[in-house]
Amino acid sequence: MKIHNVAQGSEAWHALRANYFTASEAPAMMGASKQMKRTELLSAKKTGLDRDVSWWVQKYLFDKGHEAEALARPILEGRIGEDLFPIVGTDGDLLASLDGCTMLGEILFEHKMWNEQLAADVQAGNLDPHYYWQLEQQLLVSGAEKVIFVCSDGTEDNFVSMEYTPVPGRAATLVAGWKQFQADLLDFTPVEVLPEAVGKTPDSLPALRIEVTGMVTASNLEQFKAHSLAVFASINTELETDQHFADAEKTVKWCSDVEERLAAAKQHALSQTESIDVLFRTIEEISAEARRKRLELEKLVKARKVSIREDIIMDAAKALQVHIDKINTSLGGKARMPTVPADFAGAIKGKKSISSLRDAADSELARAKIAASQVGDSIRANLASLVELAVDYVFLFNDIQQLALKANDDLVALIKVRISEHQKAEEAKAEAQRVQIRNEELKRIEDETNAKAAVEPAAAPIRTALSAKTVSAVQSASKPAIAVSKPEFFQAEVTDLEALVHAVSGGLAPLSVLTVNWDELDALVARQGSAFSMAGVRLAKVAA
Repeated sequence: MKIHNVAQGSEAWHALRANYFTASEAPAMMGASKQMKRTELLSAKKTGLDRDVSWWVQKYLFDKGHEAEALARPILEGRIGEDLFPIVGTDGDLLASLDGCTMLGEILFEHKMWNEQLAADVQAGNLDPHYYWQLEQQLLVSGAEKVIFVCSDGTEDNFVSMEYTPVPGRAATLVAGWKQFQADLLDFTPVEVLPEAVGKTPDSLPALRIEVTGMVTASNLEQFKAHSLAVFASINTELETDQHFADAEKTVKWCSDVEERLAAAKQHALSQTESIDVLFRTIEEISAEARRKRLELEKLVKARKVSIREDIIMDAAKALQVHIDKINTSLGGKARMPTVPADFAGAIKGKKSISSLRDAADSELARAKIAASQVGDSIRANLASLVELAVDYVFLFNDIQQLALKANDDLVALIKVRISEHQKAEEAKAEAQRVQIRNEELKRIEDETNAKAAVEPAAAPIRTALSAKTVSAVQSASKPAIAVSKPEFFQAEVTDLEALVHAVSGGLAPLSVLTVNWDELDALVARQGSAFSMAGVRLAKVAA
């Protein structure tokens, strides 16, 4: 880590941060921030303009948080028995502003303002991604062993802490995330941030004013109403028998007739007051048009919302596929990427505005791209291991697609096992072939010896590799018999021809115990001609 001599919060500090990817930005980069969207961070990095911070946020959040941090530091120093020093450090293009660091740099201090939910999470030892991505970058940049994460208001009463150590795999994911962010930043085009849309109604209609004078001169409406309601109440609605169903079918037709008669009576009454009839007809016309427009807009809004959501999901899915295709191209056809899961529909669920829909989809897209890039890097590392360790044994790895998806350590171990097993099998095969050849040669020599012994005179010299056996027998037969009560005879048995040859070459046995198979040697010369070559043998021209 390179330490920079700048005070946190100073203009020099802000200028330094502009040239790096900072730890406090890591959650937003990973799409996990509760305070900033990933697209907002892209825009800020692209334009160099940070979001405006209101005086209220500055005074009551930032300034108050710094005050609590300053009060909490000596509390923690007393508990761990070491001093903590605020520092700003960088490693490559990553920056971390540390609330505190021990002299040897093995322990870091990170402070967050007190709130009940965060305090409960700290006590449970379970931090939200909004917090732990910042800690992962601090550990990565500093090389420290752990971060003591504190949530407090600067007092002993409201002070909770937990130790955070690097989680396997997170640092690699963080690095891959910044790599993808940098690639997205190159292609990013800032868009104008519009205020949240507030719906408005059409122009207000003028107040409707209606005055009606008139009266009904003759009517039995009240008596008709009472009788009708009594009849309606008496209608059976518990249908159990065929008669019940038959009565119900007739009653339905009867009710329809009643409705038509009532409508006709109403129309007749209205027709006698033309002005009132026109009034009601006009009101119904306007109401019908309002209803028609309402239903039309409801349908359009619903359809358009569905269409926009589908378009956002499809665009994100296409962008992910383009990213995966680029990775596949980089693999040179030796392996292909597996399916990378991405839940764009789940990511945008519950989002209302178009901007929030796109931000949610973009964050999920970034997450999936990061995951895909990590898989691609793993595959490339595995392919490199295969080239390095198994270049002469490619035939042993026809399942390269499956092998490429393994963890590199597991793959390296598997490569070594397969090659070792193959080499052992080849050695066993070669040894079996040598044994077979040796046995065949021993049998051939024995057959030749037996054949020569049958046709040659007993006194003739024997020219075989096993001549010692035959010579012993011949010599014992040609020597004068010695009168003994129980004569004893001995003969040599060759049990390992290869060992005998080594003994002759080493001077441990006379050359005379071996003989040349002239027929076989001449046959080799006849087949190979002038190209014949063998150690200890030269070609000599003879008359035809």
